[in-house]
Amino acid sequence: MASLKELRNRIASVKATQKITKAMQMVAAAKLRRAQMAAEAARPYAERMEAVLANLAKALEGLEGVGTPLMVGTGKDDVHLLVVCTSERGLCGGFNSSIVRKAREQILALAGQGKQVKILCVGKKGYDQLRRQFKALIVDTVEFRGIKQLTFEHADQVGQKVRAMFEAGEFDVATVYFSEFKSVISQIPTAQQIIPASIPEATKAGWTSKGAIYEYEPEEADILADLLPLNITTQIFKALLENAASEQGARMSAMDSATRNAGEMIGKLTLNYNRTRQAQITKELIEIISGAEAL
Repeated sequence: MASLKELRNRIASVKATQKITKAMQMVAAAKLRRAQMAAEAARPYAERMEAVLANLAKALEGLEGVGTPLMVGTGKDDVHLLVVCTSERGLCGGFNSSIVRKAREQILALAGQGKQVKILCVGKKGYDQLRRQFKALIVDTVEFRGIKQLTFEHADQVGQKVRAMFEAGEFDVATVYFSEFKSVISQIPTAQQIIPASIPEATKAGWTSKGAIYEYEPEEADILADLLPLNITTQIFKALLENAASEQGARMSAMDSATRNAGEMIGKLTLNYNRTRQAQITKELIEIISGAEAL
């Protein structure tokens, strides 16, 4: 049985931990609002970008030899690049693990089909988890440690790396993995193909079937040549912003649970301390009474 001093030290230690987790919860709550607003503001732009690409792709349907590699791909499906976006810090529950788990499942599935897989890690935590099993597949790592606010330039760093690898013929298909923010308690691990450009059917139907006739200047192919590289960076930027909001939401939930668990532990330790103290007092009283009776 632990002594009273050990129990007092343990209670003081848990109380100090509880103060830290409570402070981290409040900081995450403050950061979450800004991150959520940034993620929600980026969604319409990314969706409209897909809409424009859908219009252009629809206009070029049926034309032989028209289209850029970023739109139509290389014609092969042999080498896959997985851009796994995670956070730079931990203590955010299962946020990083859920993204890595989804990427790991895809890696094993592609390997089972005989495909070659390459991994580009964006964020330290994803690299730390993936290198244990797939270190040989990791071709590069991008970290944004110490950056308070992600900008479009940060996403462009990743986009340029992806485009350079594609132009060098290092892969055929690129997919970005991130966590889509829904609410504080709900973040959905998501995979989005960015090369060749993947346009959802709902976007095509919603933006290309309204009967409007568009005239483009310059030609559609020229616009696509400029728009598709921008779309890659835009989708990566959206993924980073969604991750930032999801990370703060997950951290807020995790720290709230840790604070409540610390409170429960303090209650149990305090009860144990009081019982131990009462038992010690009772033992001393018994010894005093026994000594008095002996006299």
